[in-house]
Amino acid sequence: MKMWHVLNRSTYTMQVRHILELYEQGSRNFAGVDLSQADLRGVILIGVNLQGANLKGANLTRAFLIKSDLSGAQMNWANLNFTKMSEATLVDTELTKANLNGAFLVKSKLAGVKLSGANLSGANLRCANLRGANLCGAQLERVNLRDADLSNANCKWANLSEARLIGAKLDHCSLGFVNLSRAWLKGLDIAGFDLEGVNFHRAKLSGANLEGTNLPCANLSEAQLDRVNLKRANLRGANLTEASLEGANLTKANLIRADLTGAHLKGAKLDDAKVEDMSKTTTLPELMDYSLYSAAV
Repeated sequence: MKMWHVLNRSTYTMQVRHILELYEQGSRNFAGVDLSQADLRGVILIGVNLQGANLKGANLTRAFLIKSDLSGAQMNWANLNFTKMSEATLVDTELTKANLNGAFLVKSKLAGVKLSGANLSGANLRCANLRGANLCGAQLERVNLRDADLSNANCKWANLSEARLIGAKLDHCSLGFVNLSRAWLKGLDIAGFDLEGVNFHRAKLSGANLEGTNLPCANLSEAQLDRVNLKRANLRGANLTEASLEGANLTKANLIRADLTGAHLKGAKLDDAKVEDMSKTTTLPELMDYSLYSAAV
C-alpha cells in the first residue's frame, strides 16, 4: 500500500510538470484532467480550462487560477488557502469541505457551487455570483460578500460572524439558524424572511428592511437597528437588550415576551405593537419619546 502511494504521488508530480510545461507553451485546455491529491501549491494557471477536472484533496495553496474555468470540477477537501481566483468560473463545482480560507474570488461565477461544510473564513467574494449555492454549515467568518448575489442560496447553519453583506442580493436565500453576530448588514433588504434562530448579536443593521420577518427568540442584543423597518415583524421572545432602535419602525410588531432592557428607542414607532401579554413578561425600558399609538401595552 505504501509503495502504491509513492508511485501515485510520483505520477501526479510528473503530470503537474507536464501540464505546467504545456501551459508555458501556450496550452490552456486541461478539461477532465485527474490531479486528485496533487501538489499544486503556488502554480500559475491563468485563464485555463479545467472543466470537470478531478482535484479532490489537491493542494492549491496560493495558486493563481484567475479567469480560469473550473465548472463541474471535483474539488472536495481541496486546499485553496489564499488562492487567487478572481473572475473564475466555478458553476456547479463540488467544493464540499474544501479549505478556501482567505481565497480571492472577486467577481467569480459560483452559481450552484457546493460549499457545504467548507471553510471560507476571510475570503473575498465581492460581486460574486452565488445564485443557488449550497453554503449549509459553511465557515464564513469575516467573509466579504459586498454586492454578491446569493439569490436562492442555502446558508442554513452557516457562520457569517463579522461578514460584510452590504448591497448583497438575498432573494429567497435560506438563512435559518445563521450566525450573523457583528456582521455588516446596513441597508439590507430581507423583508418577509424566516430568520428563526438567527444570531444578530452586535450586528450592524441600520436602515435595513426587515418588515414582516419571522424572528422568534432571536438574539438582537446590542445590535445597531437605528431606522430599521420592523413593521409587522415577529419578535416574540427576542433578546433586544442594549439594542439601538432609534427611529425604528415597530408598527404592529409582535414584542410579546421580548426583552428590551437598556434598549434605545428614541423616536421609535410602536403603533399597534404587541408589547405585553397576560403574564407580564416583556421587559421594557422607561417609555419616553416613543410613539405607542394603539399599542397593546
